[in-house]
Amino acid sequence: MSRLSPQEMQEIQRYLEEDKPLPEKYRFLLFEAKREVELVWNGKTNSVCNVVLPFQIIEQIDEPRDEGQADFNSLFHVDNRGRQESGWSNKLIWGDNKLILSSLKNGPMRDEIEKQGGIKLIYIDPPFDVGADFSMDIEIGDEIFTKTPSIIEEIAYRDTWGKGTDSFYSMIYERLILIKDILADDGSIYVHCDWRLNSGLRLVLDEIFGGNYRNEIFWKRDTVRGAKARSKQFARNNDVILYYTKNNNYIWNRLYEPYSDEYIKSYFRHTDANGRKFALENIGDYSEESIQNFRNKGLIYESSKGKIRLKRYLDEAQGLAVSTFWTDINPIQSTSVERQNYPTQKPESLLKRIIKASSNENNIIADFFCGSGSTAAVAEKLGRKWIAADIGKFAIHTARKRLLGIQRELKKEGKPYRSFEVLNLGKYERQHYIAVNQDLREEDKIKQQEAKELAFQELILKAYHAEPIVGFETFHGKKSGSMVVIGPINFAVTRLFIEEVILECRKHHVTNVDILGFEFEMGLFPNILEEAKGKGITIAAKYIPAEVFDKRAVEKDQVSFHDVAYIEARPHFKENSIAIELTNYSIFYSQDNREDVESKLKPGSSKIFIQQGNIIKLTKDKNGIVKKAEILTKKWTDWVDYWAVDFDFENKREIIAVKDPTTGEIKEQWTGDFIFENEWQTFRTKKDRTLELKSVYHSYNGSTGRKKIAVKVVDILGNDTMRIIDVNVGGNR
Repeated sequence: MSRLSPQEMQEIQRYLEEDKPLPEKYRFLLFEAKREVELVWNGKTNSVCNVVLPFQIIEQIDEPRDEGQADFNSLFHVDNRGRQESGWSNKLIWGDNKLILSSLKNGPMRDEIEKQGGIKLIYIDPPFDVGADFSMDIEIGDEIFTKTPSIIEEIAYRDTWGKGTDSFYSMIYERLILIKDILADDGSIYVHCDWRLNSGLRLVLDEIFGGNYRNEIFWKRDTVRGAKARSKQFARNNDVILYYTKNNNYIWNRLYEPYSDEYIKSYFRHTDANGRKFALENIGDYSEESIQNFRNKGLIYESSKGKIRLKRYLDEAQGLAVSTFWTDINPIQSTSVERQNYPTQKPESLLKRIIKASSNENNIIADFFCGSGSTAAVAEKLGRKWIAADIGKFAIHTARKRLLGIQRELKKEGKPYRSFEVLNLGKYERQHYIAVNQDLREEDKIKQQEAKELAFQELILKAYHAEPIVGFETFHGKKSGSMVVIGPINFAVTRLFIEEVILECRKHHVTNVDILGFEFEMGLFPNILEEAKGKGITIAAKYIPAEVFDKRAVEKDQVSFHDVAYIEARPHFKENSIAIELTNYSIFYSQDNREDVESKLKPGSSKIFIQQGNIIKLTKDKNGIVKKAEILTKKWTDWVDYWAVDFDFENKREIIAVKDPTTGEIKEQWTGDFIFENEWQTFRTKKDRTLELKSVYHSYNGSTGRKKIAVKVVDILGNDTMRIIDVNVGGNR
């Protein structure tokens, strides 16, 4: 029997014919009513990403353990270098957390996680401030330079806030659905937010996690100075943390906080003959047997009127159970050791409370908006395993340095720690972008692949402001007198590829060519460029940024192609040992141009910007005349924030696990790449800005012959470059 009257059905027909939205009342008349409260926003959909991309291991970091240190074999096997060989490695992942969550949920890493007991706790601190961005303050000598967001970060910001709260809820809704799926059955989630979104987020979480709401925690951010006064409203001084579980059976460890002197004085008011302080409590609902046990222990107090009370001795009390009002955790101060100069960084004491309450040792903890890595840092210190992810490359770099520092601290204290891997979805995201329909016939697959690659090349040329050309073997476009070549879509630009470009340059008498690539074969530069120059050909190698995947960024001319940075390093030999000296690092980034900066700069102010590999401070006097243009990066080392060495680069192949979508069978395959094993490193910290330029000597223990040494440099903006050096150990140099 229809729930609609004939008049209502006619009205619906009329609305449909006029292409008008139906009145809200029909939503409940047409569809089965839901019992739970639901938040509705423009663009809400139940569709969830199900893409599965293999994780690419970029780097493995493991501070070598000293011989005779603590016994690590109970956790994993350690080789004769003191490096972890087996067991769980923690994971620091760079990329879009939607793709990361989908690949964790549906891909082969899910099995690895489940073998460890699953993810027991997830903490996220999503970007709840509509005014927030990805800008970072970076120290250059005595100056502070503000790094502007990369295009990929700006795209993430627009996806989150482009339509205000509607787009935020769309973003977080899909991710929370994925999060619930990968959370262990006895797992918990804590979502950090503030006054802007806590009411809506609560409804979203209620819808996804059903009746498993546990607490709304109020964190008083500043217990010392108080909050800033506001016009016509109360001062704001708290954030909210929403706590949910997947089911009713979940991990819970009750926490206690120490009694204050005032509480002790007012509550523990009694003293026995031995001078021990105690309080009197109502006997409550204890059974007669329990009361008798208390009596036998001397814990029952009986008044003159025969009323019995229970004694609670101060020296046996655990403290007050932690409530939902957290007033004892201060934000990070400017002089704090844990401060990373990261705008959204939360104090470690806040994460310590959450992790202790809802997980146990060796449990996996995850954070998919990890920022500076606070969750992973605390998890590491508390003996938990962890997964941390962020879309910002600078965030990943900040977390890497921080976690390396913790490994060093734990090593110094003789405590165990695990290796961690830096991963991304890298080139596999490109494969997803140009993926073809696997249900097509082979002939049609090839046609579709060619069409997609052609469309993709056109997109790249448009982003690069190049004019497409045809009729050549390797050239795809032309720009300002230079031919433009787009490297392979799914592979690195190799020496062989560039040699083919050089041949065509000579054939057509081309003297200038720009080669655009997602990746370049390691050890390719600067030798191949010098060889080309000797043949009268100038090659400019430039990275294709990930932002080209976003057509909006291309349409708005927001894609920047950067020249490849160059590393120069020199080996030093001592018998069968080698040390590496970093001798130069060349960089060509531009963030602004001087003309724009100068035209927008107000009189009496200054601005720091990047142009052609220099960080420049431009200052105007009160009359608007440029008073000074000072280059802050006075030497090449000012650009280097971190560098590391792998003394036997081709020692560890990169093996990925791929799940067959039809059979579900997981197969391992070699990607053709190698994992950079971080065997020695030096980096700047907030406390120590110095940088070593020569590594320690590495012994090859009698092994002789040709070796490949990889040198990796990460600059102050978080971008990394690598170079391979061929050496001959124990032979003729």
